[in-house]
Amino acid sequence: MGNNGNAYVLWFEELRRADVSIVGGKSSSLGELTSATKVPVPYGYATTADAYRYFMEKTGQNKKIHELLGTLSDVEDSQELQDVCLKIRQSIISAEMPSDLANTIGDAYDELAKRVGVSDPYVAVRSSATAEDLPDASFAGQQDTYLNVKGKDMVIRKVKECYASTFTDRAVYYREKQGFAHEDVALSAAIQMMADAKAAGVMFTVDLATGADDRIMIEGAWGLGEYIVQGTVTPDNYVVKKDDLSIISRSITEKSIQLVRKEGGDVVETIVPKELSKKQVISDEQIAELANYAKQIEKHYGCYMDMEWAVDHENRLWILQARPETVWSRKNKKSAKEEVKLNITEEHNVVVKGLPASPGVACGKVHVIIDPKDIHEFNEGEILVTTMTAPDWVPAMKKAIAIITDAGGMTCHASIVSRELGIPCIVGTKSRSVEVTKTLKTGQEVTVDAQNGIVYDGIVSDLIKKEEECHEAVAVEYFPPTGTHVMMNLGDPDLADKYSKLPCDGIGLMREEFIWTTFIHEHPLYLIETGRPEVVIDKLAEGISKVCRAMAPRPVVLRFSDFKSGEYRDLKGGDRYEPLEPADLLGWRGASRYYDPKYSKAFRLELKAVKKVREEYGLKNLNCMIPFCRTVEEAEKITSIMREEGLVRGPDFKLYLMAELPANIIMADRFNKYVDGYSIGSNDLTMLILGCDRNNDTVSHLFDERNIAIKRAVRHLIKAAHKDGKTVSICGQAPSVYPDFTEFLVKSGIDCVSVNPDMVKTTKRNVAHIEQRIMLDAATGRGLAETEDYEW
Repeated sequence: MGNNGNAYVLWFEELRRADVSIVGGKSSSLGELTSATKVPVPYGYATTADAYRYFMEKTGQNKKIHELLGTLSDVEDSQELQDVCLKIRQSIISAEMPSDLANTIGDAYDELAKRVGVSDPYVAVRSSATAEDLPDASFAGQQDTYLNVKGKDMVIRKVKECYASTFTDRAVYYREKQGFAHEDVALSAAIQMMADAKAAGVMFTVDLATGADDRIMIEGAWGLGEYIVQGTVTPDNYVVKKDDLSIISRSITEKSIQLVRKEGGDVVETIVPKELSKKQVISDEQIAELANYAKQIEKHYGCYMDMEWAVDHENRLWILQARPETVWSRKNKKSAKEEVKLNITEEHNVVVKGLPASPGVACGKVHVIIDPKDIHEFNEGEILVTTMTAPDWVPAMKKAIAIITDAGGMTCHASIVSRELGIPCIVGTKSRSVEVTKTLKTGQEVTVDAQNGIVYDGIVSDLIKKEEECHEAVAVEYFPPTGTHVMMNLGDPDLADKYSKLPCDGIGLMREEFIWTTFIHEHPLYLIETGRPEVVIDKLAEGISKVCRAMAPRPVVLRFSDFKSGEYRDLKGGDRYEPLEPADLLGWRGASRYYDPKYSKAFRLELKAVKKVREEYGLKNLNCMIPFCRTVEEAEKITSIMREEGLVRGPDFKLYLMAELPANIIMADRFNKYVDGYSIGSNDLTMLILGCDRNNDTVSHLFDERNIAIKRAVRHLIKAAHKDGKTVSICGQAPSVYPDFTEFLVKSGIDCVSVNPDMVKTTKRNVAHIEQRIMLDAATGRGLAETEDYEW
């Protein structure tokens, strides 16, 4: 009990879901399940918001935090924000827990051991944010869960680490931008018995594939449930009829690996015994039992539910967590309304451009209103088009799915209110193109892309699909923010929509070559000679814009063409323009082509396509990268050609260099003048540093990106680039193949790793864990001396 009479610890049976302000959403939900339902929940207790505030005040952390935040001059400076937040978290973790609070938490752990009859039990410590009155602020600590914690000293330490997670970069950025006081957020930690799971999974009271709410969907795999959430294992899937609990369908997969708790508490990956790998993880009776629990929980909460479950080695079922499901809850509510039939198109016909004032994509029918006396005619779900809004327009604005105005800027009434309402808004069309009120007609169907300030005629299918999938991805799966950006490599533009839902920070490498081989097929010089240069411009622009639209507003880095001469010869007409090179990996490729009189006309077509995407389509998230640039003089020549074509580096257009030659590393201080950063091509860099042909099987055993020579080169480049404020990424295969290489990169201070789509989720979580370990090691003084071998 605290000095003010408020409890520092509350047991689950003392909590209800109305206690969010006391113990946060996660802890109150566990309390609700324990105290108000008959489903089996691992027992436990929660520290309270009062305990958090007492800790922060008693240890002087409030004052320390305000002092550190006072040094934050620009919240938009990601490096400065990261540095300040790291210092805050280190300060919280290194602070000594006040003895009375530590005793209360420790005594509760001892009491938990008595109540469950287990000496020093293993528990999970889960963070639970209490800022229910701050929109979207509850994410501040929800990403931190510590499994297999044993002993009260370790529980106390993990509670402090949960407290520290209140000051992640993302959480501080959000509160600073919204003007919320940091002391308005508090954090609870739920200390809950670990279910010694031999199998685990998730469960929903609605079929996620179809939205049918007369069904319950259950997924399960061997071991702990983390591998299901991470996508490492494809789980079994069971669909159950809600009324009689009969199994409608089952899909049994091969589950070759599992995450298990070993004796002593360590969590390790093991091979699933062959006799179990293709076996159903729970019996039909257990499936029915789980489904029955799901029905009880849904009935109690009154909405679709998303639950986590486990079965222990004694075959007891446990419900680990339950929260409202969000995707189909929203969709099915919407589908209950009268459906409006819209005309779908795949064309991208621009009708109006303006200033993107509130992000998002929406489609529907236009309603043009000029006089405010007519706003009563405006209907729910229409797109409001007007000259400018004013306070008396708000009732109509609340019914709109998007707003477009002739006039205005980022601080006009329409912009501010739209951002508050969370609806897409484009303003100032008169200054950008034409007056929207004279261009669009009431009843006209349009797609509003307020990410890029463009209105398209008709309902553009790929834009709407991308928006829906984005919402689903955010609602279904959460990924912790990372200081090191995790981007994605992509070749096929047609896959951009599919992969846009992945939790990546953009496209770190878009390979232009795929567009040539799949959509163009002809050599650029042949197209010029036959009088069809526009084919290059239009096809490239079409493919590039697909990716930029799908990823917007996240950045896309396009690598200019990097065919070798043999690959160019395979294009129609290519044999008349391409030399026969015995070692074309080291021949006429990349930068050496772009300024060569024999090829420069073709390169200029690439630049015109880039300009079309950025200026005509308004996709300013497109940036470019130069591959295989041997000398600083080549970089100077290429940037000069780009300047002639109207492409100049600036705040919204970045130019990067593929760092794949030893010269790029050694001369980075000179290359810095011409680029904004580097992306390491680890394949070619390894080949050229080790003198090892990556396509030669005879020496393939020597090809290893983890060789210390490669690591020294990478470390040197990061230092040389950062000295002049340039960024460093990596887009080669190494981070996709070797998690330990990713750890080396993050510890070396790399700004971004770009991986193949299938590795985005794993790498995102991997980077988050690495950064967390770095933070903890820095707080304790561990792990800081292992880097000497990588210096040159």
